[in-house]
Amino acid sequence: MAKRDIKCGLSVGSGQIICVLGTVNPENGIIEIISYGQDFCRGIKGGVVIDIDETSKSITNAIEEAENKIKEEINEVYLGVRGTHIESCNSHGVMSISRTDKEITPEDVNSVIENTKAIQISNDREIIDILVQEFSLDRQRGVHNPVGMEGNFLEAYALVITASTTHLNNIFKSVEIAGFNVNELIYGLLAVGESVVTEEEKENGCLLIDLGGQNIGLAIYSEKSLKYTKEINFGVDLITRDISHALRTSLAQAKLIRDKYGIAVPSLLKENEPIEYTGVDGRTIHTTDSKYLTEIIPPRVEEIFDKIGAELQNTPYMNDVIPGGIIITGSGSLLKGMREASEKIFGIETRVGFTQGVTGLNEIITNPTYAEAIGLLKYKPYMQISHNIKRISRKGVFSNIISKLRDWM
Repeated sequence: MAKRDIKCGLSVGSGQIICVLGTVNPENGIIEIISYGQDFCRGIKGGVVIDIDETSKSITNAIEEAENKIKEEINEVYLGVRGTHIESCNSHGVMSISRTDKEITPEDVNSVIENTKAIQISNDREIIDILVQEFSLDRQRGVHNPVGMEGNFLEAYALVITASTTHLNNIFKSVEIAGFNVNELIYGLLAVGESVVTEEEKENGCLLIDLGGQNIGLAIYSEKSLKYTKEINFGVDLITRDISHALRTSLAQAKLIRDKYGIAVPSLLKENEPIEYTGVDGRTIHTTDSKYLTEIIPPRVEEIFDKIGAELQNTPYMNDVIPGGIIITGSGSLLKGMREASEKIFGIETRVGFTQGVTGLNEIITNPTYAEAIGLLKYKPYMQISHNIKRISRKGVFSNIISKLRDWM
């Protein structure tokens, strides 16, 4: 039996590592999700590595969990990176067509996209992706594919994504120590959009809100292209902390209470349920009720959406959002009433974004927490950006440790 070609999406997110394995159906190109794994990680904070050893252990744990479920081994990953160190800016590339035939070739298109890289960035940052929004031919904008057309002056409008080189290197090192190759580096928010936003929503104009634990990602689409991205260091883990402090219990208990009994909009509470939980010591039993939670959670939810609204006021694209509405996804979108809270605060129709266009494990496909990792398997960058990614075979991890030990001795 021939070995399956398995793709691995590895999401290095807000305090946890998520791994999803999938195979591509050769007949229709649809990805089938066949396994998954995850591990909470103290070495990651807001998508940034703060402890390489802890992060590499969590990467190993998450991937090995996924491998053990299907009894197969993988060596390469599609790596999704997040964090406030990732920024985007609009750029414009131009070139003249001096040939006599004036016909635009694929080489011309690649050249004018390369010209969009001519932006001012500091030495400690690098470009990780370029998303073409549209082309212009002889000052006529709105051209999506100029190849084969004739013109004298070709322009490209693009969104350029940059990231901190040091933060990227720390993530690469963590993956390397875990013993895996990075096949491709992808900005995780783009993978989320690939996973949950429809082509019609991208064309009409919409806002994607990825409600992560420590970070919130924002992306605005319009006219089939991405116009704006932003990472906010403000997440739904704050709700968990509020519950933990109010009930004097552990964060783990607070998260369980939030997920099972939490409601973002008080009017949605139909029955006041009693809640039993353990205190900080892990032994003492305490009681509260779901009505008390409506005094804790909604104010923080309102603050989260107000924070998002304040960020969006600085963009010229907010009017483009209304036709396609708002799509909320990520672990925070699972809190009951988050959709209603979004509609109440923004006055714009909102839906919860679930992964589309894949088959396989239903419990993963229907869980927004896994949207980014699945999207990593689907995302195809317009241009392949070259990164200084070190590669190490998985079988070479032990020998690498021995080599370091020899050097130390």
